[in-house]
Amino acid sequence: MKEPSTIYKICTRQEWDDAVSVGEFLGSAVDLKDGFIHFSTREQTRETAAKHFVGQTDLVLVSFETQQFGDQLKWEVSRGGARFPHLYATLPTASASAVVELPLDGDGNHRFAKDF
Repeated sequence: MKEPSTIYKICTRQEWDDAVSVGEFLGSAVDLKDGFIHFSTREQTRETAAKHFVGQTDLVLVSFETQQFGDQLKWEVSRGGARFPHLYATLPTASASAVVELPLDGDGNHRFAKDF
């Protein structure tokens, strides 16, 4: 099965803004602990938000094209046997293809854009 060409990182607005100010994202606390930057595919992103960011406000969803990462991006088995993209490098913030807010709806669930 061909891997998707776009992957997504959920992080706080502050984490992303701090990364932009220095030009690279080193990772969130869990990324730093695990030794790689966690990403999700489009199909995995909603579950990732619900599992790891429940009720959290001030989040952004950052998109990246996979071809720019070469062999530093590994597809590894994780939650439920699914293959998740993991980056074993720092992440240049200029490589983001989009950054969008990820607000909560009235029920406390993250609201993704209609075209997502």
